[in-house]
Order: sequence, then C-alpha cells, then structure tokens
Amino acid sequence: MRHGFLLDLDGTLYHGDRPIPYAAEFIRWLREKGYPFLYVTNNSSRTPEQVAAHLIKTGIEAKPEEVLTSSQAAVMYLQETGARNGRVLYIGEEGLRTALKDGGFEPVTEDAPVGTVAAVVQGIDRAFHYGKLLAAVRYIRGGAPYILTNPDHLLPWNGGLMPGAGSIAASIERASETPPIVIGKPSPIIMRYAVAKLGLAPGEIWTVGDNLNTDIRGGADAGCRTALVLTGLANAANVDEQMARTGVRPERICTHLMELAESLG
Repeated sequence: MRHGFLLDLDGTLYHGDRPIPYAAEFIRWLREKGYPFLYVTNNSSRTPEQVAAHLIKTGIEAKPEEVLTSSQAAVMYLQETGARNGRVLYIGEEGLRTALKDGGFEPVTEDAPVGTVAAVVQGIDRAFHYGKLLAAVRYIRGGAPYILTNPDHLLPWNGGLMPGAGSIAASIERASETPPIVIGKPSPIIMRYAVAKLGLAPGEIWTVGDNLNTDIRGGADAGCRTALVLTGLANAANVDEQMARTGVRPERICTHLMELAESLG
C-alpha cells in the first residue's frame, strides 16, 4: 500500500530548538522509502525557507518546497475564491506578508482607505495594537472577508505560553461581529490543499502530530489516517484525559515516530 504523510512540527519533530528523539531518523526513513510527505504548520509567522532552515538547525533534513504554512494556505484560499489580485490588509508577520506578495497580492496596513481592501487576513502578530484592530474592524464591517490563518489561542513560549493568533481573532471577531474563515488545522481548507499537494487519496495519507484538537481532528475530518505521537501536547500521562475531553481518538498512538515507521514496515 502507498503511504503519504502530513507532519506537524512543534511537539512532533522538535521542541523549540531541540529535536525530539527519533524525528531525524523518521524523516530519513521516509526518504529511503520514497514516501511523499509535507511539513504542515499552523505557524503563520515564518516563510517556508525559514521553516526549513529551523528544521535543518535541529538536525532534520528539509526543503522549502516540502513545507505548507497556514499563510500559504490562506493565500491559496484567496486565489481559489476569486481574489486574484488586489490589496489585502494583513495583520501578521514576515511569513504572511511574504506569502501575500508571492501570491500576487499587495499587503497593506491600516492606512488603506475603506473599500480598497479585498480581504482582511490575520495571523500571529506580536506587534498588534489598537490601530490594527480598528482598521480590521472597519474593513470587515465594510464587507471585506475576514480570513484567519490559524485558530491557536496559546503558543509555547519560554517554558510557558503566549497569546496566539486565535487570541487576536477573538477581539476582531467580537468587535466586527463577524466570525473568521479559519484556514489552519483543524480546518478542512489547509487539509484539502495538503492532500492535493501529495497527490494521493486521503485514505493513503497519515496525518501525524501531538495535538488531538488540531492535527488528529483535522486529519480525521479530511478522511486521512491518523497517528498521535506522545511527545508534545499529548503525552503518556495525559493522553487518556485528552481523548475523553476532546472526543478525538486517533487510529494509532505512538510513543515516538519510529514506532509508527516500524508498524508500517
């Protein structure tokens, strides 16, 4: 049977700058077997080149063309829904700005006049301020579609947590009275693009990650096979509680990535 793989990053392949045991071996195994795979990340702040560079820094071989970010998927959605060109108000960082430019859009800030913006696209923005909130709300209430790269409310940071794109989105949604179109995992939008890039049927693809709510739920909803690794948000101590709380049950639970490889032969 053919296999393809959609791989999460943080908590699955690395923790910050530290590789997770067996991650590099698993990627080597994929390459030796000739199995197609993608690194799929909800991180909207980095470009594919930066994502690949970070993986390489942790000892994991990667190429930019093997990466799909939520920013790239947001631009693909804009193109798919007819916004081929035009100004886009972006609330985000380099990864989102670069993806918009590469997709033929003009990323603008809060200075653009109302009515000249084709969409509002928002990701993580560590320089978010009231002016950006005001601009986003004005454009959205004026009819611009509101697109959210990823719904993560909290992100790992310095041994603790920091507010994510979903936390910023909560304020924009409340003030604009408009729920966003969510792109990143577990949304079917990014999963559909990821499956299409691999060129396999969903039932031939394994979605692998440490997060039941995003990785595993997104994979299952897309019709993919699912493997939870107990190396990140989910671990041996909390996996039963997390499955009970989320109602999500992966097809396989692995203590590390090579356990999945060994089970597939």
